[in-house]
Amino acid sequence: MPNILLVEDDDALSEGIALALRAQGTVRRCPTLAEAREALGRAGFDLMILDINLPDGSGLALLRERPAGDRTPVLVLTANDLEIDIVNGLEAGADDYVTKPFSLAVLRARVTALLRRCEGKPAGEIYETGGLRLDFTAGRFEKNGKPIELSRREQALLRLLVANAGNTLPRALLLDRVWGDDFVEENALSVAVKRLRDKLEDDPARPVRLRTVYGIGYRWEAAP
Repeated sequence: MPNILLVEDDDALSEGIALALRAQGTVRRCPTLAEAREALGRAGFDLMILDINLPDGSGLALLRERPAGDRTPVLVLTANDLEIDIVNGLEAGADDYVTKPFSLAVLRARVTALLRRCEGKPAGEIYETGGLRLDFTAGRFEKNGKPIELSRREQALLRLLVANAGNTLPRALLLDRVWGDDFVEENALSVAVKRLRDKLEDDPARPVRLRTVYGIGYRWEAAP
């Protein structure tokens, strides 16, 4: 049964979530960052549900502290519902974002989807092209020998594009494969592609690797 780390300081809410998820896995409850760090140091988890506003700091700090190769999915659970809050959470490495108040049924569905999405993922590979070194197994990415930080969404999108180099992937397919059943804004894919270009391309305005095929989708090409 999956091990789930729940970092939430509201005791009543934490208990309710743990009860709601008892069929999904074993839930370890931590009300603070300090306790969460201790739990992570002692055991591995299959999923982390993370509040942002905690008594001893921001949950985003815990996200940013994770080792580069850590692929544990993270669902951020918070009352911060502004667009910038959601963007910050996803860019810090969250795989999903649920705002309070929320339905326990929806939370269960999202947890199930995240756990299912991470089952049986094939081992990654290392791709090297045009000054880029992309190690999807270890989650390490470099450009001209310098490390590049990619969010989990960006890694998933990049891996899909690189694995299908030379082929144009439709927007609908990319949205389905990277975001699955999660609700996303219409421009989420365009924003993710722009962030990848900013990090990978020498001139993001004139991309040579990640090409837009207007009216269809995107294609990954090796640098000339």
